Amino acid sequence: MNNSQKFDIAVIGAGIAGLVCAQELQKAGYSVVVLEKSRGVGGRMATRRVSGSRADHGVRYLEPTGKFLQQLINNLKSQKNSPDVEPILELWTDKIYELTQPQRPLLPITKNCYIAPQGMNSVGKFLAQGLDIWFSRRVQTMQPIAEKNWCLTLEITNDAATEKPTEVIAKAVVLAIPAPQTLMILEKPVAEIQPEFLNHLRFVEYDPCISVMAGYSPALQKNLPEWRAIAFPNDDYLDWVGVDSSKRLHPTQPVFVIQSSAKFATTYLDIPDLQPVGKELLEYTAQKLLPWLSNPEWLQVHRWRYAFCRQALSVSCLTTEMPLPLVGAGDWCGGNNIEGAFASGLAAANWLSQMGVE
Repeated sequence: MNNSQKFDIAVIGAGIAGLVCAQELQKAGYSVVVLEKSRGVGGRMATRRVSGSRADHGVRYLEPTGKFLQQLINNLKSQKNSPDVEPILELWTDKIYELTQPQRPLLPITKNCYIAPQGMNSVGKFLAQGLDIWFSRRVQTMQPIAEKNWCLTLEITNDAATEKPTEVIAKAVVLAIPAPQTLMILEKPVAEIQPEFLNHLRFVEYDPCISVMAGYSPALQKNLPEWRAIAFPNDDYLDWVGVDSSKRLHPTQPVFVIQSSAKFATTYLDIPDLQPVGKELLEYTAQKLLPWLSNPEWLQVHRWRYAFCRQALSVSCLTTEMPLPLVGAGDWCGGNNIEGAFASGLAAANWLSQMGVE
């Protein structure tokens, strides 16, 4: 196997920003590769299959908060995974509830929440169409080499994924991953990266989150609450509880997704075994809402170390030409939400196109 391959541009990360950026660059005529350390696209727009059910354990829904998400939602509402099934995206609810204090009534918050019946990762799959994506490839180092090229060395994160090379040569690089992960790559010996570029990255902060996915006996379907989701703006343990199975057309069992507060997640961020942590969060939720939530048929827990960008940069993308074209993009640029990530991916592509990478 040839251990190296050349492209015009390498995009690191197959989340929203990376996929949008790669599509724009490919449309502009560049040869583009997307390097993704996991086995799927979408980043935090993630769905897990468990026991014949699906659970969206990252991004909960899409909301038309700006022009890019409004366009995407309109597009996905008219697109279908196949001719015989539902659209990729549809309205889930127009009402999310908030529990601001114990023993207080639930407060309805009006907002249009769109979900993907086949899982929120369907959005990533749609945005990834036609792209050359190398899965299970983590970028270890970046070095400028002869003829104005970056050389990226890649680590294989899945032993079965051996079909792609472990080195990429590119004229420009887009870092569409969380700022701390970008720093991990660039703080290794990389020649002449501008100190100002690195200092901007160090400014960005994230809050973590622990997501618990729990499935219950089908017999409990009749005991489901009328609400579909509750947000907990002031709780030390909880941030969100959603009846995730209500997103599916024909749910086989009740499935709940519980997401922790940043305070709770920070306490347990580096614990190797998350199952007891998930049980603790589930017990707490059961006491707050529904006692039977403490007895699931199955339970899975996921740690999001970089769940929510707490402090985003004021620029739409972070750029430098020293020593070679390099641009950072994501929800840590411009706005700390999905709309911001989308806009940042477009801005990164525009910057490279205007530079005229050759």
